[in-house]
Amino acid sequence: MKLLSVNLGRFKAVGYTDAPSGGTGIDKKPADGAVRVAAPGPKGTAGSGLAGDEVCDLRHHGGNDQAVYAYAREDLDAWERQLGRPLPNGSFGENLTTSGLDVSGARIGERWRVGPDLLLEVTSGRIPCQTFQGHLGETKWVRRFTKQGTPGAYLRVIEPGEIRAGDTVEIVHRPEHDITVSLQFRAVTTERKLLPSLLAAGDALHSELIETARSYAQKYGDGPGGRPGDTAAPGSH
Repeated sequence: MKLLSVNLGRFKAVGYTDAPSGGTGIDKKPADGAVRVAAPGPKGTAGSGLAGDEVCDLRHHGGNDQAVYAYAREDLDAWERQLGRPLPNGSFGENLTTSGLDVSGARIGERWRVGPDLLLEVTSGRIPCQTFQGHLGETKWVRRFTKQGTPGAYLRVIEPGEIRAGDTVEIVHRPEHDITVSLQFRAVTTERKLLPSLLAAGDALHSELIETARSYAQKYGDGPGGRPGDTAAPGSH
């Protein structure tokens, strides 16, 4: 398991985002050399955990629970076959393009050692938005991405460090629960009755999702209720 690339984005003014800045940093490109990664700070006041990576809408992106976004090269390859077009590393706005790692199958709270120093912890999956759809230029992209169910993973920084393309990725801790990124993704999109089950992941779960799952459980218990999308998930705009 290794990093194929470490990807950084710069501000770009576009017409398909509602960000107050009028732009996005989703168009990420592989970096040359080492990149410093550290916890950026609370959501709303801080952006990416990667030095040199710009987050242009702090309302919905960035912060400690979404410091790093990873996507598997294997899943990009699957999308290439479906879309019939090349998808270079960074195409989905991911900071880390990985090889040999089941990113969407990772468990919430799973910890990865990347390179010699950086330690990351999985917090949640990525929710598609109109900016993502506009960036790719694919019709009904939000619906298609959601149906596919391979969202990639957001991670928080436990121990900072420098990383670069070619670094190894080692899973150093895997929780005993079975709450995976893909299950969490389904719970906040198409199968909201799964929301109470997310609480088994404990404090490792994205802090906003903890509150969403608790509120749902208090209102509906373990039974079905609510509609997909009736509560916005973190990173969904």
